[in-house]
Order: sequence, then C-alpha cells, then structure tokens
Amino acid sequence: MSPFKVNARNGAHSSTSSQADMGAYWSRTAQDLTQEMASKTGGLTQKTASDRLRRWGGNALDSTQGSTFLGLLISQFKNPLVLILMVASGISMVAAEWVDAGVVLAIVLGSTLLGFTQEYVASNAIKRLRAKVKIHSQVLRDGRLKTIPSESVVPGDVVVLSAGSLIPADGVVLESKDFFINQAVLTGETFPVEKKPGVVAESASLSERSNCVFMGTSVSSGTARALVVQTGKASVFGKIALKLALRPPMTDFERGVQHFGYLLTRVMLVMVVLVLAINVFFNKPPIDSLLFALALAVGLTPELLPAIVSITLSHGANRMAKLGVIVRRLNAIENLGAMDVLCTDKTGTLTAGVVALDGALDTQGVASAKVLRLSGINAQYQSGLANAMDDAIGVAVRQAQVDIAGVTKVDEIPYDFVRKCLSVVVLDGPGRCTLITKGAFEKVQSLCTTQGEGRSPLDDDQRARLVTLFEAWSAQGYRVLGVASRPIDERVTPYVRTDESGLNFDGFLLFMDPPKPDVRQTLQDLAQRGVQLKVITGDNRQVAKHLVQVVGFPEGRILTGRELNDMADDALMHAAKNTLVFAEVDPNQKERIILALQKTGHVVGYMGDGINDALALHAADVGISVDTAVDVAKDAADFVLLRKDLGILSQGIDEGRVTFANTLKYILTTISANFGNMVSMAVASVFLPFLPLLASQILLNNFLSDIPAATIAGDRVDPEWVAKPRHWNTRFIRNYMVVFGLLSSVFDFLTFGALLWIFKAAAPEFQTGWFVESLMTELVIALVVRTRRPFYQSRPGRLLWVSTLVVLVVALALPYLPFSAVFGFVPLPGPLMLGMIVLTLAYVFVVELVKKRFYALT
Repeated sequence: MSPFKVNARNGAHSSTSSQADMGAYWSRTAQDLTQEMASKTGGLTQKTASDRLRRWGGNALDSTQGSTFLGLLISQFKNPLVLILMVASGISMVAAEWVDAGVVLAIVLGSTLLGFTQEYVASNAIKRLRAKVKIHSQVLRDGRLKTIPSESVVPGDVVVLSAGSLIPADGVVLESKDFFINQAVLTGETFPVEKKPGVVAESASLSERSNCVFMGTSVSSGTARALVVQTGKASVFGKIALKLALRPPMTDFERGVQHFGYLLTRVMLVMVVLVLAINVFFNKPPIDSLLFALALAVGLTPELLPAIVSITLSHGANRMAKLGVIVRRLNAIENLGAMDVLCTDKTGTLTAGVVALDGALDTQGVASAKVLRLSGINAQYQSGLANAMDDAIGVAVRQAQVDIAGVTKVDEIPYDFVRKCLSVVVLDGPGRCTLITKGAFEKVQSLCTTQGEGRSPLDDDQRARLVTLFEAWSAQGYRVLGVASRPIDERVTPYVRTDESGLNFDGFLLFMDPPKPDVRQTLQDLAQRGVQLKVITGDNRQVAKHLVQVVGFPEGRILTGRELNDMADDALMHAAKNTLVFAEVDPNQKERIILALQKTGHVVGYMGDGINDALALHAADVGISVDTAVDVAKDAADFVLLRKDLGILSQGIDEGRVTFANTLKYILTTISANFGNMVSMAVASVFLPFLPLLASQILLNNFLSDIPAATIAGDRVDPEWVAKPRHWNTRFIRNYMVVFGLLSSVFDFLTFGALLWIFKAAAPEFQTGWFVESLMTELVIALVVRTRRPFYQSRPGRLLWVSTLVVLVVALALPYLPFSAVFGFVPLPGPLMLGMIVLTLAYVFVVELVKKRFYALT
C-alpha cells in the first residue's frame, strides 16, 4: 500500500511521521501521482489535510522556525569566553580553591542568564510581529478554493497559481495556461521557463523537469494548478538549504560588528598572554594569575553585545509595528537607518493609489461606449493578477450600466512584462467569437493593422496621429492604455500570442491617479533626513514628468528604459547617481539601477509591491513592500508596510536610526570603560605585589555594570542622531576606545596613588576601594559618553537612569554588606570612600572636556 493511502476504516495514514520518498515523481503521470497520494482534482478534504499537517509538520525550513527556549539557552554557553571561564573555574576546584571557583561560576551563570532572558523576550516579540505578514497560498480543499498560510500546505494538496504567486512546495503541473516560472534561485536560468502537464524522463535534471514546480520559485505569468508532492525540508530548496546552511548576505551593520569583534580579539589575546606571562614571571600564584588574565579578557569584551543588539532591534521592531511597519528581517533595521537613496514606483507612494477611469475614448478622442464595453469584457474575464486599473474599469462599467452578461469566455492569453498586454477570447452572441486585447498603448497599436469604427487602414499618418493623442494625454498626467480587437475563429486548441495580430485599434483608456495631498511634505521630510528619492516606473516618460512636476520634484533628467539598454554598466553608474526619474523600465532594468547606485557607495532602499519588483527588492540593501503586495514581492522584502505611505516610512527610518544609535551607545560606553580598566589592571599587576582585583571582583564589576547597559535599548536619542544616515565606522570606535579608555586609566593610576600613598591601603582595602571607584566611574560615565551634547542637556531614558542609580547605591553599600567577604571586600573608612567619590566627579568633569574636543576633530 502507498504511504499516502488512507485507511478506509479510520481515515488515518499508514505512513510514518516522515514524508514518503516519492522517487522520480516527474516521470509518472499526474493521474497516477494523484491516486498514489490519495488526492483528487478537487484537492484533499480538510480532515485529511489536518491529519497530514499533524503527522509531517509544517511546510517550512528549520531556518524559518526561530530559536527555541532550550536552543537559545544553549547558545549562550557557546561563547568561547564563557567556556574558557568555566574550564578555569573547574581548574580552581581541582586546586581546592572552592570559594573562588564558586563565585566565578555564579557570576558567569548570572551574566549568561541575563543575556538569555533579554534575547528570549526579544525573540518572542519578533515572532509575533512576523506572524502578521505570513505568505499565503490558494489551495483546493473539499473541492472549494481556500486561502491558507503557505506553511499549512501538505503533500496531496492542489494549489492554484497565478502571476505573482510564490510557489509553496514541490509538485507537478496538473493544468496550465501560458504558465511561466522564474526558477533562477534553483537553476540560475536568466529567463522564465514554461511549465505544462506531462511526463519527463526519470533522469531529467532540475532544469529539464518541465512538468514540475519548486518551492521558493515564483510565477512570472499565466495560471496553473499543481499537485503538491514534497513540502518543507523534503523539497529541493529545503535539501539545498539544509546542506549549505544558507543565510542571507550580511548587512552593513553585521559586517561592522564582525570587524569590531576581530579588533577586540586581537587586543584581548595580546593582553591575556602578556599579563599571564608577567604574573608568572614575578612568581605570583599561577591559578590566581590564570583566573585574573581570563577575567581581564571577559572584562574587556562587551559580552552582552549579542543580547543588546537583539534587544535594541526588538524594541525598534515593536515601535515600528505600532507605526504600521512590520519587520521581516531584523538585521535590516540598521540598514533602513543608514539608507540614503530610496527608489520607488509612483503609484500609491507619490500618488493616492486610487485609480479611476477618466475616459474610454475612440480613435478620435471621443467618449465611446464600445471601447468601454470591450475593456469591461477584458477586465471581467482575465484570470491573472488583480490590479487597480481593471477594478476601475469594472466600476465605470457598472456606473454606465454597460451590459456584458451575455458574454462567454473561451480562452485567455495572459499578461506578461515583455508583451505588456493581455487578451481574452469570448463568445459575444451566436457565432461571434472575438479576441479583445488591452495593454500598453505602444505595444497594442503595434499589433494593429486597422483602426476605428470603420476599420480603416492604420498607415503611418494615422499611427502618428494616435501617438500625438497618446502623448498629449500622457503630458496631462493620464496613464493611457490601448484597446484592440478582431473577430477570430472558434476552435478547440488553445489561443496563443501569435493570434494577437491583425487587430483593429478601437480606442484609448485614460486613467487618473492624483498625487497625495501631503506628498510635498513627505518629500521634504525625506530630504531633511538625508534620503534622496528616485522614481522608477514602467509608465511612459510624459506621465512621469507630469507627476514629478506637480509634486515639486527638482528639475532633472528623465532616463528611459530604451536609453538604459544602450548604456554600459560604468555609464549607468554615473547616470543613475544624477537621475531622479527612470521611466518605461522593465524588471531587469530596475535591478540594474539598484546595483549601479550601490556601486557608487549608496545604501539603497527599494519600495515595490508587484511581481516586476521582486528582482529589485532582492538586490536592494533595504527591500520594502506592502501588506497587499503579491506574495513574491512580500517574501523578498525586509519590511512590510501595513499601508503604502512614504510618511510612515519616514518614521520607520527614524526608528532604524534610533536602534543603530542605541546599539552604538552600548559599544562606546562599555568598550571605553572596559578597555581603560583592563589596561589599568594589566599595568598595576606588574608593579603591585598583589593582584589589583581578584578575578571574582572583575567579573562582579562587569556583571553589575551590564545591568543598566541592558536598558540602553530603550534610551532616548538626541535629534542629531536621526538627522542623517549613519554608518558603522570601526576606526571611529577604535579611536574612541583608545582615547577614553586611556583617559580612564589616567584616573585609575591617580586612584592607585591615592590608595597606596595617601590612605596606605593594604591589599584587601586597595582592591575594595578600586572596585568601588572603577564601578562608579563606569556607571556615571555611561551617562556622559552616551551623547555628543553636554550630558546635562541630554536626558537619558527612565530605565537607564533608574537602573544606574540602583547599581550605584549597591556599589557604595557592597563593602559593608555581610556577605562581602565572599568577594574579598572589606569595609572602607569614610575618608577613603569620600576620596573615591571625589575622583569620580573629577573624572566626569575631565571626560566632558575631552569629549567636546574629540567630536570637534572627528
């Protein structure tokens, strides 16, 4: 019995929990496969589909499932520094240093659990947001068409596909009509390939399986029904992803973090080796020296950085969701803030997106009921992608009470982006079979040989007259389509593109999509944020020119798709940088424009919602779509807007910059303080007869200072941080670390001198005094260096200053607590504690002066 056969008695499958291997299913007939999978042309029953979903799991790859509770917890312990410290703690236990080992282990576990808690909360928040923009598929269940989340598709489902659909799983084509698939993601083929029912050889390669569709590919044109055979990890895409552990390209921010990590690693390795060697050379206890050197490494490293990044990104995503911007790829938030060029279509962004049919005119420019009726029939019976212009035609037909009820559809030649037109073949009364074509004026009139009611010859003079009408209306801002028709013989065989010839040009359709009332203000808002807007549209240059003039775009060159074709890549790089409007472009040209802008050093965003936008969305640094977009566009996007509005995008840009600013704050405040403390301890360990701080004290210092640091995600951000695009700058971070770190060390050495020569502190008193001073300076200085302004002019977030105040009180009280001896602390005399406070205040004053000078020079 086939593993897909259903037990007649209880409806349960006899298969195991894993999907059955269907072998070379492309070499078997669709009828045989349908029977073997216990399906039928009307699809599965809902009960059977639910059972298969429970048995085999969702139609998704592991990489899309997110982190589990246990997986995220385990990942915290994969940090090499954490593992090293745990090993060192074990060595201490072997050496019978039980207290030291226990304290180190407790602090390491505390820091790890702090990071885990924050990341787990952030991870769950992001899952909830992503659930709002799930990709859906149309399937037949119980013989009825139903829209379900793509992850609920199961083997045996019959999926209904049309232009713009993202194919949810691997399967075979049951029926198709001019069905073309873009499967470059799997095969590298440049152009869409046609898929149709049939059987191919068992040995056929992936690109030769003309009867198959594959998960992750998309429909370029036409319609089809397909039987799902393999889902999720069992699909071709799933197997490749599992083998190669595919991940999207690194963002600019991720590359910056990686380079920053390399810098820290080099500094850390040199410091640890030198400190350990020097301490051993001076015959200090080897176990204590090892723990001290390793604690220095941890003290230097901002070990909460992964958690802080996750938290700040999560906070940013939540704030953006409240504005109507759903984040699909979290690490793209910083790219959104860094974006300095935004490319977009005009419809729905610069215009209201409410298309109205302003006129159906004959070849003389006179209102024509015939042209309206022909266009209404074409719009009513086309089965491809729904669009605003067909909706507008439908509204106009109903308002004019045009009768198309007696028409019967015979066939359809679907729209594609090369022909830029669509045809339907209908029976409009006994023996009256008519082909009706609607589409881009230039394309439609090129298919015609006659024109007008009298079907007079369409010679060069008449063509020039029609072009003049077209250009005049376009210059007024109308989107103009052409309508043509011809009688055609009724036949059983399908109608094809070659039948679109010898047509009669019947007339024009004029559509108007007025500019948004607030579009001028939106453009100003983007310009103030340092974001240049470029319009990329398939409309003709006259329409594009009229719109940009109306909305107040600066005067500039309009580059057309035809001109783009004649340009080499180097020439396009120069032209793209200085062009604001690109008109009459096709999908491949959109991608070329994006890549050319990126090569000139721009961080480029692209906003689109159609199947023709998918390539550009993939290529852009920031892909932006809308909730009503076709699946392939929504899947390619980093952000999905709940409404198509550049205004909310401007707010989203601000949130991206706030997120970047808060992440960078953590790095700057932590790394400068840590670097200074570690340099001070490394130098002091050479000259002091005892260790300046015990390993447990270093780790406790680091742990306590991390508590307010974890709240930086919700900190307030100065307006200048969001005024222009920001980019990662490793050189700036390095210089910041060195300048403010060494300044910290200067005050640490003053502290050492005060403790040794003024207060005559012994080892425990020295370690306690410096611990308090070191922690206080790190806490207070975080509030100073978090802003370029004088610290008293930039109010921190409530959680940041409250947590700082609480930890500051803990730092002052710690030497006097009953359990302080566990960490090697002793109570400090009043004058000594007062001296540490005075040094901290002096440090704040000097840092403020240096900060002003530092930013003046950068």
